[in-house]
Amino acid sequence: MSIIPNRGTIFPIKTNKHGKRWSEPKIIFFSFLAILLPSAILLTLPFFSISGLSFTDALFTATSAISVTGLGVVDTGSHFTFSGKVLLMLLMQIGGLGQMTLSAVLLYMFGLRLSLRQQALTKEALGQDKFINIRRLVKHIIIFVLIAELIGMFFLALRWVPELGWKEGLFSALFHSISAFNNAGFSLFSDSLMSYVSDPLVNITIAMLFICGGLGFTVISDLNRNGHKGFRFLQLHTKIMLVATPCLLLIGTVLFWLLEHNNPNTLAPLSTGDQWLAAFFQSATARTAGFNSIDISQLTQPAFLIMIILMLIGAGSTSTGGGIKVSTFVVAVVATWSFLRQQNHVSLFKRTVPSQTVTKCLAIIVVSGIILTAAMFLLMITEKAPFEQVMFETISAFATVGVTAGLTANLSEPGKLIMVVVMVIGRIGPLTLAYMLARPKPTLLKYPEDNVFAG
Repeated sequence: MSIIPNRGTIFPIKTNKHGKRWSEPKIIFFSFLAILLPSAILLTLPFFSISGLSFTDALFTATSAISVTGLGVVDTGSHFTFSGKVLLMLLMQIGGLGQMTLSAVLLYMFGLRLSLRQQALTKEALGQDKFINIRRLVKHIIIFVLIAELIGMFFLALRWVPELGWKEGLFSALFHSISAFNNAGFSLFSDSLMSYVSDPLVNITIAMLFICGGLGFTVISDLNRNGHKGFRFLQLHTKIMLVATPCLLLIGTVLFWLLEHNNPNTLAPLSTGDQWLAAFFQSATARTAGFNSIDISQLTQPAFLIMIILMLIGAGSTSTGGGIKVSTFVVAVVATWSFLRQQNHVSLFKRTVPSQTVTKCLAIIVVSGIILTAAMFLLMITEKAPFEQVMFETISAFATVGVTAGLTANLSEPGKLIMVVVMVIGRIGPLTLAYMLARPKPTLLKYPEDNVFAG
């Protein structure tokens, strides 16, 4: 969940009682580390891992779980004990909800009140305005998450309890339901969901879970408030998500089928109906979910590119997914179209998008491009792998997707640390890091304008 203010505001700078300046990005970053580092240490203990993990591998796994990425350097199902798998579920749930939401839940559970600053941070994290009742909002989010995951667990149990037995079947259903809803992509099966490529119950249940989680809590909250008033009464962000999400799914599904239905290593061996099911699942999972029902490393180059684009776009803001976000992509595309038509304003659904929001969207894309380029450059130095594999894996980590083309399992120690940094940045949001490094200093000073030739 990217915790950047949604109305284009600059993070205020705070001063603690010792006079040290702490900005909101620093709070977000160090709260992430406060959960990550102890979790990594725990994963090195024999109680959680059957054959032991080095600290680097444990750090990679913990980062992948908390950032709800799903990339793994070891096989989740066989390497971790029952306690280790439970810990991974907990970390995925924390990562999906976000630190601020989790803090609010814990404080309310113990009958404590959120400070004004904690309330402001939680509202920003969830994309809500200052007038919202944060206690009621958090309560609705938790209820929605629990209901969605329990429904997912029920349908998955229908398949896995008869196949695996009550104990293992129920646990697998719960694990995959939490992993799917939080767009984490961790699977207890060594081949992810490739064994169930033709199973509509597993594919559709998992897909619906990560699509719901990827819409974002802002959208769910708005839909809940709107009731039956109709589409035109929804917030602009909600309208964008409800229109763009099915469009991206449809385009991705059709393109995957067209490019892969004759590929003997992916869709060709399947029946026509199963081909469309697999194409739909890959199109949906590329939007930060991390599961796969076919061998990603066997995709054709054009399909590889389509998956990279879908991964980079990602899911919705304030969701359990990653990427630059659907709304960012839509606003950037519409802003470009508006410029080409020489229009002074960016308009969507008869609403004008604030210029500061447009600038923020462009900044997210530019900062993301710089981070990805730097990460890919470093990985090409540390790893002996083809460029397209490095690009795919880097974007999968940055967008917290978790699908792999085979590079992650063979990463060097420096390569693992680079990917850890990329996953952390992808989860907290590229602008959070940029704000933290840039140390914003808002000013009313404005110099005379002068022209710059562009294009």
